[in-house]
Amino acid sequence: MKCKLTFLGTGTSQGIPVIGCKCEVCTSTDPRDKRYRSSALVEYGDITMLIDCGPDFRSQMLRAGVEHLDAVLLTHNHKDHTGGLDDLRSFNLLEHKPVNIFCEDYVEHSMEQEYSYAFTEPHYPGVPEWYVRHIDGQHPFRVEPNEILPTLVWESGVGYHKVQSDISEMKRKGVEVIPIQGYHNLDKTFSVLGFRFGQIAYLTDMRCLEEGELEKLKGLKALTLNCVGRKLHHSHFCLDQAIELAQRIGAENTYLTHLAHALGKHEDLEASLPEGIHAAYDGLVIESN
Repeated sequence: MKCKLTFLGTGTSQGIPVIGCKCEVCTSTDPRDKRYRSSALVEYGDITMLIDCGPDFRSQMLRAGVEHLDAVLLTHNHKDHTGGLDDLRSFNLLEHKPVNIFCEDYVEHSMEQEYSYAFTEPHYPGVPEWYVRHIDGQHPFRVEPNEILPTLVWESGVGYHKVQSDISEMKRKGVEVIPIQGYHNLDKTFSVLGFRFGQIAYLTDMRCLEEGELEKLKGLKALTLNCVGRKLHHSHFCLDQAIELAQRIGAENTYLTHLAHALGKHEDLEASLPEGIHAAYDGLVIESN
């Protein structure tokens, strides 16, 4: 099944340029050195999915011209990956559907705290309408067209009324996604999920990955790995670790994301990497059949 992944953002939690920084990366005129917070758009079969919804979500959607989403997959609960969730209400208005959100239960708990107004009943008119589904790192899950969700009918001053859809035929158009269990810390108490879509896999914000998870990553055409800098880091792979892991997994091509300005300019970083390993940049598209 054909899969296309577009990097919407490839920067760290501060993005690049960093506010107030005058380093050669933050002042670079190379557009590949301008990095929104990390996120990706995946078009897999007939399904369009967003991986993470950070603070740059609105700008990313406008820049990429995205007007349809079947689902949002959240890797974890940090603000640079969830800070744009309120802006999903634009898709409620655009598509007249709630937005499917797939995440671990602890991520939904964080959402309930951060966006309490979206969970309060009755809904205040205009709050984002989400349909949250729990996933974990062990069980593949199915993402179906957003047509299976109720249709939202707006009434001014009242909010949305929900009209149920006929889902019998549309469920057959879904795709299977394989979760990859990783951790944001070495003691493995902070879960982060990666995702495999056919021959493309996307992993970010990981510091360690259990040996058994590598089996899920065999035979890839393209792999995305996070790489925050050159020095050892408590919550991310550093450059040497990312390269070593990429070579162990053995995908045809590996793309590094969640890049900090400490890694240097894109042109120099790309030139220094081993064959088959690349520095991703905003707007880069990778595909597989």
